[in-house]
Amino acid sequence: MAKIRVVIAKPGLDGHDRGAKVIARALRDAGMEVIYTGLRQTPEQIVGAALQEDADVIGLSILSGAHMHICPRVVELLKEKGLDDVLVVVGGIIPDVDIPKLQALGIKGIFLPGSPMQDIVTFITANARPRAHM
Repeated sequence: MAKIRVVIAKPGLDGHDRGAKVIARALRDAGMEVIYTGLRQTPEQIVGAALQEDADVIGLSILSGAHMHICPRVVELLKEKGLDDVLVVVGGIIPDVDIPKLQALGIKGIFLPGSPMQDIVTFITANARPRAHM
């Protein structure tokens, strides 16, 4: 069975990536292939990495409040590249009022601070559609 391939990205100017690294390790420990793109990634860089790495999932870690700018752009770029089957999940500081807006964009998983790691692993395992990777 193909492993789920996850690109973890820190978009925008937020310089705090400890949470993203913790998530990356938890997903790896759960048997997924994880690619961490590093800090200050643009939506174009993130989608480019997803395309290059043949990702099944993009995990965005956003603490800066820029989620309503970054997430729509990531979703738009995925559609342009024919990657609309890539599961997009977001973790970070997301006000309750923005959650329905993100869900309407197609962001399937939204995880707030304090979300149990196992909930994130379970969600991705249940919702990602791994492809046969080369």
